[in-house]
Amino acid sequence: MADRTVEQHLAAVLAVARPLPPAALPLGAAVGLVAAANVVCLVDLPGFDNSAMDGYAVRAADLLGATPNTPVRLPVVADLAAGDAPARPVGPGEAARIMTGAMVPDGADTIVKVEDTDAGMPVVAVFVETPLGSSIRRRGEDLPVGGPVLASGTVLTARHVGLLAASGHATVTVHPRPRVAVVSTGAELIAPGKPLQPGQIHDSNSYLLAALVEAAGGHTAYRGSIGDHPDEVRALLDRLATEVDVIVTTGGVSMGVHDVVKAVLRERGEVDFVTVAMQPGKPQGFGVLGERRVPFFGLPGNPVSAFVSFEAFVRPLLRRLLGLEPALAPTTRVRLTAALRSPAGRMQFARATVSRDPHDGRWLATPVAGQGSHFVADLAAADALLLVPAEVTHLQVGDEVESILL
Repeated sequence: MADRTVEQHLAAVLAVARPLPPAALPLGAAVGLVAAANVVCLVDLPGFDNSAMDGYAVRAADLLGATPNTPVRLPVVADLAAGDAPARPVGPGEAARIMTGAMVPDGADTIVKVEDTDAGMPVVAVFVETPLGSSIRRRGEDLPVGGPVLASGTVLTARHVGLLAASGHATVTVHPRPRVAVVSTGAELIAPGKPLQPGQIHDSNSYLLAALVEAAGGHTAYRGSIGDHPDEVRALLDRLATEVDVIVTTGGVSMGVHDVVKAVLRERGEVDFVTVAMQPGKPQGFGVLGERRVPFFGLPGNPVSAFVSFEAFVRPLLRRLLGLEPALAPTTRVRLTAALRSPAGRMQFARATVSRDPHDGRWLATPVAGQGSHFVADLAAADALLLVPAEVTHLQVGDEVESILL
């Protein structure tokens, strides 16, 4: 069977994905999520006429003729802080001292700034005429009851959360974060921090992928490693398929005799194990598990292959579950500072470091020295993936290529 293209495999992945069912979440848990329904304001914003300044609530007609040399003097009949309910109106020839945000008392139609007075109590001297309505925030001028707060499909930012809270909402209906299980497979894997015996390595993939899940908007509901015993792998996958929304494993999907994930799942016919025309990340497994038809990814075991596979296939699926556009990450055109070779017939995701050209401000890209799929240090140093098309085998200094900035 011919290799799938990256686009073909991504299409197969997205064919089983739909946004997760809406759920009402507390505002503090909703940043970055997508609103699943329109939201309207439950209260007027502001909820009452209030002062935009520290000063005095007065009647504008009482200030006619006020100058520094001929101030208007008014008795102060109230002292209003934010949160106070005025006990009485302001009558003709009277004033109420008022703080920013405090409710404007009945009778007053203007706020005179404290800077335009002598700040006096119990009588204030006002030095300027002040136009009618000055420094008053009117009820509902920002949003009235029933006014639009959010449209379905909005990606919630901190600003949206602030508006939701101000408009009376304690929760918001969104597509929730996908619960993801990340499992590294292999009897050679040992938890970081524990001593290694000959032939053993530390499990880095589960930590790498769990961090990628969180950064992509998902929630890592399970992270761990497991050996190569088929019964143990089968039992763990069966349990996870009842608990999470997505399962991601690394290792055990290639052609080896100990590729246990492939052996366990191929017998059920639920998962396709294919080769994709890409480097790194050629061997891929994808399908659905259990009655809930939970999307399953069987990614290669080399760390760079797992990382690239996540960016190419897992991140777009998570975005679809979140209600976002599921395409590959946006690309940026970059200019190479060094030559790069690429395998014929395979799209290469080459790691590179990028910087700005000091002359024209365009992006420059330098491929990292180690492009092997096991070079985790070079992966950490890279801040871009160069997308070299399958038909391109050699790029020269100065050539331009599309790149995902990490």
